[in-house]
Amino acid sequence: MSCQWIWTGDDGLPLTGEGQIADLPKNASSVQLIIPAAQVLLTRARLPDAARRQPGSVLAFAVEEEMLREPEANQVSWIGSAGGEDILAAVDKKRLTQCLDALQAAAIQVDEIYCETLLLPWTPGEWSFAWEGREGFVRTGEFEGGATDCGGDASPPLSLHLMLEDAERHGARPASIALYTIEPEGAMTFEESAGEIMKNPAAAPDIEAWQRVLGIPVYIAGTWDWRGAQQSSISLLQKHRRWPPFRGLLSRLRPAVWIGAAALVLHSLAVAADWALLANEERALHQQMETRFRALFPAAVAVVDPALQMRRKLIEARHAAGVPDTADFLPMIKTVGPALSELASGSLHAISYDSGRIALELAAEEGLANRIAARLRENDLSVDINPAPTDGGAGIVVLVVTTP
Repeated sequence: MSCQWIWTGDDGLPLTGEGQIADLPKNASSVQLIIPAAQVLLTRARLPDAARRQPGSVLAFAVEEEMLREPEANQVSWIGSAGGEDILAAVDKKRLTQCLDALQAAAIQVDEIYCETLLLPWTPGEWSFAWEGREGFVRTGEFEGGATDCGGDASPPLSLHLMLEDAERHGARPASIALYTIEPEGAMTFEESAGEIMKNPAAAPDIEAWQRVLGIPVYIAGTWDWRGAQQSSISLLQKHRRWPPFRGLLSRLRPAVWIGAAALVLHSLAVAADWALLANEERALHQQMETRFRALFPAAVAVVDPALQMRRKLIEARHAAGVPDTADFLPMIKTVGPALSELASGSLHAISYDSGRIALELAAEEGLANRIAARLRENDLSVDINPAPTDGGAGIVVLVVTTP
């Protein structure tokens, strides 16, 4: 694939050339791809707000009728809005992909993609037209324009005349047209194979004849060369943007990434080893408790939770000897009572007990309930604060107190 190129060094001096992509200069800090005007369709469409953020494959359906081919064959980007409508830029996806692949194969990463049409100078209320002696392209707005068909020295392109008539119907006819002539060496080419630059002279057309045909003032604004154009802020494929300060950042951070990955692996192995050690210790402790429980109670059929089962056996032994257990009602209420000293008279609505569990229904504010719960926890009791039933009235809480 052949193309024209311009290289601007650190000294600001440009170097131009033409040739195969594989022979392009390398190691540029920023690479911009400019697509010729004839290869980009700029068109209007009305889109939902969410559709503007959709990928090009979705936006392609909005220009299906104008492109006259399958939507999948187009790469479409939303580039702006004008007159209450959205402006879309469509390019041939296959050709663009071939170009980007060729650049990628040459170790060249594209940062921005621009349309030649939108690089042409433009002033509101006026159109800009680039003419190379036979055909050209026009910029009609901030985001609009396109290539024209052939014309002659005394006859402007028919498509330009039709565009003016359409603009007049919509009340957007320009006041004048600024015409830029294109020198033969400035005519942009970007083809799949090397081709010759057209040798047509870049002489200005017969301005008076053009004005009579178009019915609008036309004046020579200068010459046009894409190599010297001001950089546009309108990128056709903004998702390809990569800021220059971050170019090569991954390669510079690769050693740190490897070190971080190695540290993460070592940390994961250490955590896994620690968990395995703790699990082994837990199994050993469980086995010791089970052995001790069976030694004390050889008649036990199954030992599932040695600690809980030992606790229950201890309660049974205390009750058999007439000794109260800490989970009995009287020891528990003796511990719970002092913690309720802040309650006003009549604030304790109900109290219930069931197997080491006391439920207290209190008429207390949240702060008071939290203070009571804190005192009970200081006495090695577990406390849960639950909302009262719906018929309990406002400001009613239920404290559930259990032994460890």
